[in-house]
Formats: sequence, C-alpha cells, structure tokens
Amino acid sequence: MNDFESAVLVFGMRSHLLEHELDLVEQEYAVDLRRGFQREVDADASYYPQIESEIRREAAAMAPHYEVFYSLEKTVRVLVVDTLSDDAADWWSTRVPPHVRKEAEDRQQREVDTGITPRSDDPIDFTTFGELGQIITHNWDVFEQTFASRKAVERVTANLNTLRGPIAHCSPLADDEVVRLRLSVRDWFRLQA
Repeated sequence: MNDFESAVLVFGMRSHLLEHELDLVEQEYAVDLRRGFQREVDADASYYPQIESEIRREAAAMAPHYEVFYSLEKTVRVLVVDTLSDDAADWWSTRVPPHVRKEAEDRQQREVDTGITPRSDDPIDFTTFGELGQIITHNWDVFEQTFASRKAVERVTANLNTLRGPIAHCSPLADDEVVRLRLSVRDWFRLQA
C-alpha cells in the first residue's frame, strides 16, 4: 500500500467516525447538522400551519433584520452602561435625562404589573433605541471620547430608530430600507473614534 492509499484509508476511517459523532449530536440536540436546525416539535406546532404561508415567508425574510437590530441595540446598551458607570456609580439617576428615566421606569412597572416574568431588573433594558441616542447626546461630555461627531450620532440614531419601527412591529422592510439598515449599521460603527 502506498502513501496515497494509506491516506485515503485513514481519511475514510476518520470520515466514518465523524459521521457517527455527528449522528450522536443530531440525536441528542434534535438538530440536522447537514441541513440546519429543526424546530422542536411540541403541542403548539399544530397551530403554526394555520398561519398563512406568505406571512411565514415574510417573517423568515425579516428574521435576519431583527437579529441585526437586536444585536445592535444590545451593543449600544452595553456601551452606555459601561461608559456611564465608569463616570458615576449613580449614573442612572444623575446622567439619564429625567423624561427618559421616567419612560423606562414606567415601562418596567407596566411589565411587572402584568404578572409575567420581567425581562430585566435593570431600567436601561426598558429604554428604546431612540432614548439610548438621547442618553448619549445628553452626556456628550463623556461620549465625545468615543464618537467623532455629536451631530452624526444624532443623525445615525434617528435613522436607525426610524428603521426599528417596521422591524419591531412586524412589518416588512422595503428593499431600499434593507440597504439603508445595512448602511446605517456601518455608519454607527464608523462613528466610533
């Protein structure tokens, strides 16, 4: 047996072992690694087919945009918290504009009053994207070290906040707005000095 034949034999054995390992993982986690994740089957699954297929297709097309905006908004929250908590321990009460603080705390209380599991104990998690932009510009003395231009921050956050509407409220984005979302996300990260 030459080196090539030996390599093919070893590769074939390793390939077989890998296939076996993939099968075990797929069984344990109810996934199909060759096709992507499968939805978990439960009692509610019988209701989903009753939703029109066009609406389900539209939702699938919107899912990546939701993921982008979700990730961006969480990233901005972390930036605000990290930056302001480095500046002042009581930053929520001293650095957040009173109207933003009140709105976030009211949203938090409304959620508590429903009796559902609150999404968070931290009021910053109840701010909107637009309010996060207001917190940044209100505290420009702290954020000017992070961003190149206050006016640019205002413009980009206003654009992103407008794009957030259809994403958060289950409406499709027009093709032009998908492009605008991508550009606005790039603009946001370019703002950071």
